[in-house]
Amino acid sequence: MQVFKRQHGAEQPHWPLGPFKIRLPFVHYRWETAEMMQALIMFVVSLAMIPLLEKYLGLPYEVALAYVVVCGIGFMLPALLGVPFVPGWITPGIPVVLLFLGDFEPGPAAIQALFALQLLVFLIFLVLGLTRLGSVMVRLVPNSLKGGIIIGAGIAALMGEISSGGRLANTPISLVLGSLICLYLMFSVSFKGLLERVPMARKIVNYGMVPGMIIAILVGIAVGEYSMPDVRWGITQPDFAAMWQYLPFSVGFPEPRVFMLAVPTAVIAYIIAFGDIIVGQSLMQRADELRTDEVIENNIDRVHLVTALRNALHACFAPYPGLAGPLWTAVAATMAERYKHGREAMESIYSGTGTFWITGFLALFMLPLVSFFQPVLPIALSLTLILTGYICLMVGFEQLNNNTERGIAGTMGVVLAVYGASWGLATGVILYILVERTHLLRFSTKAPDNS
Repeated sequence: MQVFKRQHGAEQPHWPLGPFKIRLPFVHYRWETAEMMQALIMFVVSLAMIPLLEKYLGLPYEVALAYVVVCGIGFMLPALLGVPFVPGWITPGIPVVLLFLGDFEPGPAAIQALFALQLLVFLIFLVLGLTRLGSVMVRLVPNSLKGGIIIGAGIAALMGEISSGGRLANTPISLVLGSLICLYLMFSVSFKGLLERVPMARKIVNYGMVPGMIIAILVGIAVGEYSMPDVRWGITQPDFAAMWQYLPFSVGFPEPRVFMLAVPTAVIAYIIAFGDIIVGQSLMQRADELRTDEVIENNIDRVHLVTALRNALHACFAPYPGLAGPLWTAVAATMAERYKHGREAMESIYSGTGTFWITGFLALFMLPLVSFFQPVLPIALSLTLILTGYICLMVGFEQLNNNTERGIAGTMGVVLAVYGASWGLATGVILYILVERTHLLRFSTKAPDNS
């Protein structure tokens, strides 16, 4: 139950605050049990960043956990400030960020480099949000380039898992089984046919990735791909006092040269995040069309501003290899699917996203959960990347209307995944000008339908 209730066909209640719309649990939206249960499992993906923080920044475990808590605060901001997306990292960009950090010694040098990178990402989002160029870009970028960005991000996410030496090679049984179960429950046509006939199927699908992840964890432990967890009781103890010694205020701020070195990676990160915004816009549009009881306001400029705030928070208090991205694709798709089942299933898109990340934040302090999932952190990250790749490919191809757009987007996507976002974008722009446009000096022409 909540204090303010929505009238049928209206926007969810809120308090206006400048460009933002404040929404609080129990005040503006109800608490969703299904999202709470899902978050008690899915929060483990947040913990999967700890090994990267230890390896690339040289952080002790307790300090890395404190960084994750700061990230959890950022995850709660979008639903609080009026963004309907389920936020996450710029996940497909993580390999590019790690490549950048590999040129710096773990410790102060790497922390300064990551601060520089994340501050640049903050500035990009802030400028595009304040000038409203972000929403203009979403409208003006051709379908072929939109599709190519999304497809390239999807291929990159999949390649990182299935390539030689990836996690699929190291833990094939648990990862393959978990991926197949998640894909079947979330996207199978045959399983959707069971939803109306089998009540248990409806209950299972409410929890998205959770059933597949639990089975993958149990099987992974049973076959020896992961060690048995050492469950401990109590409350976690992130070391916020020691964290100060690993922040730019203590280790020093980077030189201008480091900012220059970080520019290409920052641009690449935004390009990938731009693809996430397009995916999120598509998911929200499809959900909004099926639910006439709620108007979902998907303000792209607000998405940019909130993402900018999150990156600023990270840059100053927890420089993060995952950066702060606008969308956690796999969970957002799961939530959008459950939202489509009506108001009884999910009262508002904001009640789903708000409940999910508030619960995920609280779970970071539950030592039994944290200690149980500690040995199996890689499976959570792997399943997220695989589902992200699948959804990006699905949504990316959905953007395309004819064979000309498909050819450009497919070529651009492959180049982006193999050679990086800057080369991929350049390839897409050149192919668009040479192949899709029927007149080199006019942008209003439409490519012939070769479908």
